[in-house]
Amino acid sequence: MISQTVETLPDKKVSGSMLQSKPVSVGMIFLGRKRPGFDMSWGAQMEKKVRASLATADITIFEPPQKAVDDNSLRQAVAACQAREVEVLVLLQTTMADGRLAPTLAQLWPDPPVLWATPENQQGDMISSCSLVGVHCWASIFRQMGHSYEMVYGDPESPATQQRFNGAVRLAATVRRLRTARLGVIGGQAPGYFAMGADPFSIHSGLGVQMQTFSLMEFADVVLGFKDGEVAADVAAVKNLGLKHKDTSDEDLPMASRLYLAMRWFMDHESLDAMTIREWPEMPNNFGQWPYLGIARLTDEGRAVACEGDADGAMTAWIGETLGMGRCYLTDWLEHDEETITVWHGGAAPMSLCASSGEPGAPVIARHFNIKKPAVVEATLRTRMPVTVLRFWRCDGKYYLTAREGRTIQPRRHLMGTNGLVQLMCQDPRQWFEELCHHGMPHHVVVFEGHHLELLKRFAQVMRIEFM
Repeated sequence: MISQTVETLPDKKVSGSMLQSKPVSVGMIFLGRKRPGFDMSWGAQMEKKVRASLATADITIFEPPQKAVDDNSLRQAVAACQAREVEVLVLLQTTMADGRLAPTLAQLWPDPPVLWATPENQQGDMISSCSLVGVHCWASIFRQMGHSYEMVYGDPESPATQQRFNGAVRLAATVRRLRTARLGVIGGQAPGYFAMGADPFSIHSGLGVQMQTFSLMEFADVVLGFKDGEVAADVAAVKNLGLKHKDTSDEDLPMASRLYLAMRWFMDHESLDAMTIREWPEMPNNFGQWPYLGIARLTDEGRAVACEGDADGAMTAWIGETLGMGRCYLTDWLEHDEETITVWHGGAAPMSLCASSGEPGAPVIARHFNIKKPAVVEATLRTRMPVTVLRFWRCDGKYYLTAREGRTIQPRRHLMGTNGLVQLMCQDPRQWFEELCHHGMPHHVVVFEGHHLELLKRFAQVMRIEFM
């Protein structure tokens, strides 16, 4: 008989970031068998492969000292992972485990676990592991219990399996982090944009997020409260970005820095994971400036900040950032034809998504296209960039998610503010737009670099959000 004892992996931490500068902590539980069966030697080989694969992953790993073979040992394993404050449970049964443990796990762990099935031995005529059969059994139990989960199937040494595993871990961690996320809304939504308004109870019911509101008067107190030395230091940081002025000057930078510092202050001192702010019509009148340069800077720093009081837009940014999709551009859907969408806004795109310095369309500091006050980022999105256009929103008492993939191409004309032209893949924008309007999608969409459609569909499934 082959021993069921598993060596304990030491905690492993890798420098760098997977999700918003915070590595994901994973508890890896191997599910064993009280009664040996199948090819136990093959199962042991798969366990070693899994450990070797995860040893190079950009995550923090903890493995309990014993396999989970019955109710009591599973409870001990989960308790050990909870004591280490892991965020994601990964469950592997390299030989088919006891399906009676699935309901216990569902009771002990409210978040979606990752179920990983390893492959069969392709040599000989014996069924070697039934790993996928075991995962199928657990998945069907979880589904009928209404408990979300993620699945991975494949050889641990396969790059495709590793990519799927990384996505599954990001997804499960994002779902868990949503339950403790805190959204700040400063000033409410812009006049007339009722669909972007925030209802704290429906946001909590749909995403698990806590929402807090702040007035523009509170914001103004913070803006004016910074010392001149703090402002001067940030002005120097802006100058180090190397942005040229279009129709502004260095004299406009101190107030731009105050607005940036105030938004950052609220995120830091109010422990906000995401934030949206009503910038018009009050800000250019009260402060003589728009906050768009500050929003662009914060977005480039990996912070989820939306304009015009767009609460779900801010959460769309946070979810994408936390799923590992990178920086986002919150934008109007300005116009479309049978292939393309013109994505445009007043000037708050992250500069990392825009044309490089020295190229046409590179970011410059400018005045607003309409109310001619500073400070906005005028730029063109990089061309030939793979992108995903998406949006989360609430309507009819529930959340929706939509997303399509495409690429940026050269805009047909220059537009003041931030300009881009997205050519969609496998989708007529005209049809998509009308369908979204009939389902109440608000004013903005969000653009991320890269193709993330499959990951977003899986996220919607785990969150029980209708995908369109």
